[in-house]
Amino acid sequence: MPKTLIYLAHDNLNRHKGALKDADPKKHEVIFVESNRMLTGARWHRQRIFFLLSAARHFAESLRKEGFTVHYEKSRDTASGISKYADDYEAVIATAPSSYRLTKNLLDIGVKFVPNDFFLTSRETFSSWANSQKSLKMESFYRFQRERLNILMDDGEPVGGKWNFDEANRLPPPKLGHSWPSYPEHERDEIDREVIAEIESLDLVGRLTDRTWGTTREAALAQLDRFLKDSFRDFGPYEDAMTSESWALNHSLLSTYMNVGLITPDEIVAEALKRFKRGGISIASCEGFIRQIIGWREYINGLYWYFGNEYRDLNEFSSTRKLLPLFSDSSKTKMRCVSEIISQIEERSWVHHIPRLMVLSNLAALADVKPAEFLAWMREVFIDATDWVMVPNVIGMSLHADGGKMSTKPYVAGGAYISRMSNYCGSCAYNPKTRIQEDSCPFTTLYWHYMARNGERFKKNHRMFQQLSGLKKLSDLDATIKRGNEVIKGLEEGKI
Repeated sequence: MPKTLIYLAHDNLNRHKGALKDADPKKHEVIFVESNRMLTGARWHRQRIFFLLSAARHFAESLRKEGFTVHYEKSRDTASGISKYADDYEAVIATAPSSYRLTKNLLDIGVKFVPNDFFLTSRETFSSWANSQKSLKMESFYRFQRERLNILMDDGEPVGGKWNFDEANRLPPPKLGHSWPSYPEHERDEIDREVIAEIESLDLVGRLTDRTWGTTREAALAQLDRFLKDSFRDFGPYEDAMTSESWALNHSLLSTYMNVGLITPDEIVAEALKRFKRGGISIASCEGFIRQIIGWREYINGLYWYFGNEYRDLNEFSSTRKLLPLFSDSSKTKMRCVSEIISQIEERSWVHHIPRLMVLSNLAALADVKPAEFLAWMREVFIDATDWVMVPNVIGMSLHADGGKMSTKPYVAGGAYISRMSNYCGSCAYNPKTRIQEDSCPFTTLYWHYMARNGERFKKNHRMFQQLSGLKKLSDLDATIKRGNEVIKGLEEGKI
């Protein structure tokens, strides 16, 4: 009896979702394709490639133990790897892919899709919501999700009497120190060591000595358990803070596992709600965490498909500056915040959302870096990066390169924000309070430089009124612009 072949992408690693959900070893066989493009298409981070390959191989082995015939094909590209086997099967099916590129490649060779249920919100549901809105505010979508999914709701009203508790969740790190939770280290098994040996000769970036990331379903579940026991209680207050005392603070680290399917959003939400109902977790921490899962993550995926594949090419400011040297080498800057954050990426391919948005992306926006170059770098160095995650986050939220289709104002800030929300500035070579001196914080100088060069563009944006009013009051604007030009030149030379 002819069987059906199931193609499993490296982000479909779940037995109970997508094309595997109703699979039967007697009726289905499985194929993974490790493509050459996946390994050599860019200078990926070693942690990223290690994680993707080892997680897939571990999952393939679990399917073999269940009785499935599993083909693990190494090929020049995904389509070629599948085509080698396709004629031997009644049909080839796959979970609807999470990227435009893979969707086209699989359609071109006749692969049939089953719905992608790795998200809580279908593309059709998001599109219906978006078409009903005047503007695509995440807050509106989040409230829609809370009501639709009946999460943290009580007789039609939000638990706690409010939809969000942002004012309680934006604390800077404690000035006198704090007892931050510890983070896991995972022993490397035979599959892990095999992958490490195979990728040793590849032209990759970053280091592979850190053992934060496990590569199995068990590791993902253990990480969720660790978060709920050790970090959930204090997640909310410090979710926007940055500190040299802890690289992850109280963040869950679950995006890495969730984005490949080893754990799913419905599982995470269910366990978080159970823990909240047991008591000892504030509504602020619970709501803030739940919002990241059912709100922000689903919103970003929805926008990726709603805006279309051309969205990635938008460049509202016509930026042409090449990626700054400091993004690839932490020694190329004297800015303590940037240097430490880049070092953390070099070490483990991860930092939480505020360093990504308010330091790295903020600097790229202020320095007028070309969106396509910054997007490519973000895709390459973060272990949890996927196309659907990075395109809206970089083009829309971070760089405002879409002209406001996603966010009504750019997320840019001067050194004062970093000083307020971190402990980096105290021992930095630069002063966040000045803008025209040689030791002025580059963020502070470039913030006003950015406002000066883009003021005309923002003058009709009511959300930028305060910033533009501040610009008009600067008595040293010419000197600030001059110093800004010097800062950008220094950044390009790796000397700032």
